[in-house]
Amino acid sequence: MSKLTGVHHLALTVTDVDRSVPWYERVLELRETGRREDPETGLRKVLLQAPGDAFSMVLLQHPDTERGTFDERRTGLDHVAFTVPTYGELKQWEQRLAAYGVTYSPAKASRTLPGSAVVVFRDPDGIQLEVWAGVDS
Repeated sequence: MSKLTGVHHLALTVTDVDRSVPWYERVLELRETGRREDPETGLRKVLLQAPGDAFSMVLLQHPDTERGTFDERRTGLDHVAFTVPTYGELKQWEQRLAAYGVTYSPAKASRTLPGSAVVVFRDPDGIQLEVWAGVDS
């Protein structure tokens, strides 16, 4: 059996794609590469691409999306973690998030993955996002 080699894309359900897409474009530097709306089901999908085609993300808005607050303690998604090559770049992410008014936790050493550090923040729907780097890099 062949082995998995990576993640093709990540799909997140959001309450309002028109609010979330500009946030993801601005804060994470993703670019919109496709959009589809199904008039029969009311489903709205927007495809976003990372610089250099590193990964793709799909934001989905279902017509009956619950407007409740995201809670990682529910079954399903807990968080999404991205990586940058160096600790210096992780510190640059702190500056970027601050510049866009995004609340975040400053880079701190991880107890889960020794030798790495993480910055934690949330998207407009409260979905937890993280940026990771090695502390020795």
